[in-house]
Amino acid sequence: MAVTRTGLKARPKKQRRMSGQERRRQIVRAAMDLFARKGFKGTTTKEIALAAGVNEAMIFRHFPTKGDLYAAIIDYKMDQCGEWISRVHEEAARRKDDRAMFLALARGILAFHEQDGTFMRLLLYSALEGHELNRMFFETQVVEHFEFLADYIAQRVRDGAFRPVNPRVAARAFLGMITHHAQVRELFDPQGRLLNVDSDAAAAELVDIFLAGVARR
Repeated sequence: MAVTRTGLKARPKKQRRMSGQERRRQIVRAAMDLFARKGFKGTTTKEIALAAGVNEAMIFRHFPTKGDLYAAIIDYKMDQCGEWISRVHEEAARRKDDRAMFLALARGILAFHEQDGTFMRLLLYSALEGHELNRMFFETQVVEHFEFLADYIAQRVRDGAFRPVNPRVAARAFLGMITHHAQVRELFDPQGRLLNVDSDAAAAELVDIFLAGVARR
C-alpha cells in the first residue's frame, strides 16, 4: 500500500475486472499470434494461457474443445472484417453493377488480410499441417464466396454481359488474383518493392483487368 504526502496510506486502485467476452477475445488473440508463429503442433495450451495472462483452466472453461477455439478464431476475424462488405457486394450484384460488385469483393478480401497478417500465416500453417482450422475456414467462408461469385458470373453470361466463360474457372481466376496480391504484400514484399500501390488502387486495377477479360465487347 502506497504512502501519501500526509503520511496516510493510500488504497491501491482496483483494476477493472475483464468481462467473460473480453477474456475470451484475449485468449483468441493470444492463440492466433502463437499459432501464426509456431504452428498448431508447436503450440501448447500452457503457452496460450501464459500469453493471454490466464491460467490453463480458464482456456478450457471458455473453449472446452480445440474445435471451439478454432471456430472462435474464425468468428473473431469475420467480426473484424465487418458485415458491410458482404452487404455492399450483394446489393451491387442485385443491381447487376459488375464493377461495384467485384470491387466491393476485392476490397473486402484485401481489407480482411490487411487488418492483421496473422490470419494469413495461420491459414498457411493449417493448410500445410492438414489442420482442422483450414477445413473449417474453407467450408464456412471460401466455399460460400466462391459459389456466390460463380453463380453471379453464370447469370451475367446468360444475360449476355459476359463472354461464354466457365463461371467456376472465372471465379477461381478472380479470387486468385486478389488473394495472390494479398499474400505477396503481407508475406513476401511488405515494403512494396515490386508493386507499391494502396489496397484501393490495387483492387480497382485488378477488377478492371478481370472485367476487360470477361466482358462481352
